Amino acid sequence: MRPDKTLGVLGGMGPAATADFLRVLAERTPAGTDQEHPRMIVYSHTITPDRTTYLLGKGPDPTEYIKDGLNTLIGWGADMLCVTCNTAHHFIDGFRDEISKPIVHIIDETILKSSEISPKGAWLTATLGTMKTGLYQKHAKESGYTFKIPDYDMQVEIHDVTDMVKAGLHKEAGEKFRGIVERLWAIEKLPVVGACTEIPIAYANSGLDKEMGISCLEALADGCIRELYHKK
Repeated sequence: MRPDKTLGVLGGMGPAATADFLRVLAERTPAGTDQEHPRMIVYSHTITPDRTTYLLGKGPDPTEYIKDGLNTLIGWGADMLCVTCNTAHHFIDGFRDEISKPIVHIIDETILKSSEISPKGAWLTATLGTMKTGLYQKHAKESGYTFKIPDYDMQVEIHDVTDMVKAGLHKEAGEKFRGIVERLWAIEKLPVVGACTEIPIAYANSGLDKEMGISCLEALADGCIRELYHKK
């Protein structure tokens, strides 16, 4: 049965992650025919200024771009929304009450998935912007979950991996990320949360054990499916 709601996807931050989210959503949707898949409107809003660059004091504020993107999707007929960028949710949290349609929040969904897979905690890998805001740590504290945080030098390397994915260097990003994760696992063998939408792409190209990776894209897809198909 196809859901009545139309999902609005605000993407382009970055494009490869948006495309991967759509693939993951299609694969995980409980549908047997084209007609049973949800209606979607995708806005690849690539002109949005880089979120981390702004948070590090080096670029323009993306807030109005993100807000405009969400309101554009609503104007086009979206009944519910999601955003395929973790760092963007730092800005969304500041104006969420101004948006007239519900947002499936990638941070909350990823923490929920992490707590189900690894109740004792997980390694958090994200952009420097997401780390700087403490976005995941704040939301995790509210739900009683704990993340292990890589040291700052590793955080810089992880951010470089996300830039490599954005540049289309997926294989190279996977190789670099594998080296980072192996060093994290030498400290403590816990699942690794890809808390930037480019990181699941790097993880998929790393050759690492799939069961030890927690994808924010899969978490977001599962949250959208729940809201579309199972919530009355």
